[in-house]
Amino acid sequence: MILLIGGEKGGTGKSTIATNLAVFLALRGVDVMLLDADPQGTASKWVERRNGAEAAAVHCAQKTGDVYATAMDLAKRYQVVIIDAGGRDSRELRTAMVAADRMIIPLKASQADLETLPHLDEVVGLAKGMNPSLVATAILSMAPTNPIINEVAEARDLLVQFEEIGLANGVVRERKIYRDAMYAGRGVVEMGNGKAKAEIQLLAQELFPGL
Repeated sequence: MILLIGGEKGGTGKSTIATNLAVFLALRGVDVMLLDADPQGTASKWVERRNGAEAAAVHCAQKTGDVYATAMDLAKRYQVVIIDAGGRDSRELRTAMVAADRMIIPLKASQADLETLPHLDEVVGLAKGMNPSLVATAILSMAPTNPIINEVAEARDLLVQFEEIGLANGVVRERKIYRDAMYAGRGVVEMGNGKAKAEIQLLAQELFPGL
């Protein structure tokens, strides 16, 4: 399976979600490859820190530009390939869409993030012309933990209008533990925050039923 984590807006937690899903899989014995297609190299740097911490192995490769052939080749050798693409409409993002089985689009519940969706919905539609099996799903990321803030409900109402992009059941909220885990080369499922752990488990179970 090839899972793409991408979108057209930066700073939405794409690398956080990619690395945490990779740890979830690695801890269950899945042979997982993290393909870092973002020139910033956030996921690659996280893997370097993880390797120094003697944690469950997550393999990593870096590729920018056209990533289609690389992703397809890695998928022959690993059970799951997670592509971490940067937050912009790029060659990396578009070629990864053609290779991917699933695409997760992290979004903040903010006007600036939601305004990227009409164009991205069109791009996903174009990708499906070459890759009809692609399933694209948005997930609300870095959402407020305060229950009285109704941005999440408002964003859910807006997302129903798009033809090509569905909405994940779960929400990943703004929690310091995600930043701590990224710094330590860990996943939140390996750390002590039960709420964050449950968020990643819910998303992983939606993407990888049966694990």
